[in-house]
Amino acid sequence: MCGTNTGNTFNLSAGEFNIVTGARYFKSYRHFRGDHEESYRVEQGTEVINHAGSIDVGLSYGVTDRLFVSAIVPLAYNDRSSMYEHGGNPKFDSTGAVTGTWKGDRRLTSSAGLGDVRFSVGYWLFDPVTSTSNFSVALGAKLPTGKYDVVDDFYNQGAQKNQTVSGVVDQSIQLGDGGYGITADVQGIQTLGTDLVFLSNLFYMANVTNTNGVRQRTAAAADAPDSAEFSSADQFGVRLGVMYGMFNGWTAYLGARAEGVPSTDLIGGSAGWRRPGYVISIEPGIGYSTSSLSVFFSAPIAGYRNRVQNYIDKIRTQQRGVEVIGDAAFSDVLFNLSVSYRFGGSHSM
Repeated sequence: MCGTNTGNTFNLSAGEFNIVTGARYFKSYRHFRGDHEESYRVEQGTEVINHAGSIDVGLSYGVTDRLFVSAIVPLAYNDRSSMYEHGGNPKFDSTGAVTGTWKGDRRLTSSAGLGDVRFSVGYWLFDPVTSTSNFSVALGAKLPTGKYDVVDDFYNQGAQKNQTVSGVVDQSIQLGDGGYGITADVQGIQTLGTDLVFLSNLFYMANVTNTNGVRQRTAAAADAPDSAEFSSADQFGVRLGVMYGMFNGWTAYLGARAEGVPSTDLIGGSAGWRRPGYVISIEPGIGYSTSSLSVFFSAPIAGYRNRVQNYIDKIRTQQRGVEVIGDAAFSDVLFNLSVSYRFGGSHSM
């Protein structure tokens, strides 16, 4: 989900614009299979560390007092630090000492640039002039504008672990997923008292593309596309919270959110390689607003993380008769900062 202001199109009047810049950052490094954390990865120093930063530039326009259109253009920078991709993880004995001859080391791969652009059309169900509580429904499209075959150098490759080879970077730091998507977004603003508002947001992106044609770097030539290619996966987010107006435009926020990647898509097939899973977080935040300018910062803290089975895991489970599930790395905290500015129209808040 974007790190933009919740309800930023509320009371967006006809002819009024709202521009939002949302910055988002997290560091993922805690490995999970299902909801079990493999804490030994951090203890051994073999964990995969992703630093993911993005800036989303969004623009909304009030066609009428209730109908609005929006566009979001994401820019991202990611780097990925690992050992297993650059010669393999070392092996340890019961005392924690490295066994055998290890010819790897920790290296970085990275990506930077434009992500997948989104457009949507939304409508507030009740008249904002007379309703202090309201809900909007928006439908839109996601375009494959982000590069989904970013390449970088991988070290300690080959039989002797002495080669540097160019290859496709991990799916988690690709700038886009290569798919066309349909988005649905529901926002809710419910007044609970003079200074108290309940906010809700539900988002789902259904990718109609199955796999995007980019094969994993380590896939064998004989591997079928439905197991070797990157999947264009669905995404979802749910956000619920309460905002309290304190003084002089300052507000405090406390909520819960869940977001992730499902194992099975609604449409378009679910084959290919993905790391499905979800995280449930507690989200504290603080904001400041004037009639035109709004600033909001939140830091969702992960409370529950679960890496669920993907398409390939399910097939291997059936073939072997025992549960197979891959791992994925999650973050502890997600940092969101957004600044929005409204202009044109009547600036009704």
